[in-house]
Amino acid sequence: MTSSQNDILKHHLSNLSYEKPYVCPLCNKAFNHPSGLKRHLLSYTQEKPHVCEICKKAFSQNSDLKRHLRIHTKEKSHLCEVCNKAFSQSNDLKAHIRIHTKEKPHVCEICNKAFNRSSDLKRHLRIHTKEKPHVCEICSKAFSLSSRLKSHLRIHTKKKPHKCELCNKGHSQSDHLKKHLCMHTREKPYVCVTCNKAFSEKHSLRQHLCIHTKEKPHICEICNKAFTKSSGLKSHLHTHTEGKPHNCEICNKAFSEFSHLKRHLRIHTKEKPYVCEICNKAFSQRDYLKKHLRIHFRKNPHIC
Repeated sequence: MTSSQNDILKHHLSNLSYEKPYVCPLCNKAFNHPSGLKRHLLSYTQEKPHVCEICKKAFSQNSDLKRHLRIHTKEKSHLCEVCNKAFSQSNDLKAHIRIHTKEKPHVCEICNKAFNRSSDLKRHLRIHTKEKPHVCEICSKAFSLSSRLKSHLRIHTKKKPHKCELCNKGHSQSDHLKKHLCMHTREKPYVCVTCNKAFSEKHSLRQHLCIHTKEKPHICEICNKAFTKSSGLKSHLHTHTEGKPHNCEICNKAFSEFSHLKRHLRIHTKEKPYVCEICNKAFSQRDYLKKHLRIHFRKNPHIC
């Protein structure tokens, strides 16, 4: 028997006997094969010897590089037997199968909310821990999710990759484009089950439901006054601080909220971003456009 065959046999026997003779000198974690210990030690050294030849991304383990390469090759060898959806990684297939089985094995110990992926649980825990590990290198604003940091960075880069196919207006986020499209389609897919009032955005429906439930989830920590909207609480907090931190650089008028300053600046800039799609008349504020639209609806109540 060759030395390599002997190593394989030893590895196999140690798996069967659950013997773990290879111990990490830093944290005492034990492994049944020297290769396992070797891989584990890379987590301390931050060494990443396995480099992708296509995009130069580096990995500590060869298996991670192999998985990564499927992004470039578009290989999806793991097939769901229920719906035939294909995945590049076995872990993604495992998580997907739980959609069919309704299995959610990863449970939050704080609020008992269950998830089908450990990564989803990990992200969820940040709600409780208030951890925000993803930090913007430009302004130091921190985020709990990498996707939120990615979206935030577009404020600095001015990138707007999500374009409306109807008017070519660009948006930094896909959900902003989705909301914008409702202006063209006049679609209001979110309907109140109590009074049948329809809304173009989910959060607008959520806020509206508080009228029926009388729920006021946003509570002032200073005086315990409750509000249905977070914006209501935000405005109220200024009554305690008496602060108006947002100053107009042109006329020095001060405002308690940035959105109020933004509206005010249009007096100076003459900007009118809200345009009537029926007659092209432009307005500086959304409320003015809303009032104006009633003229058309009165004239022709069958306008969609």
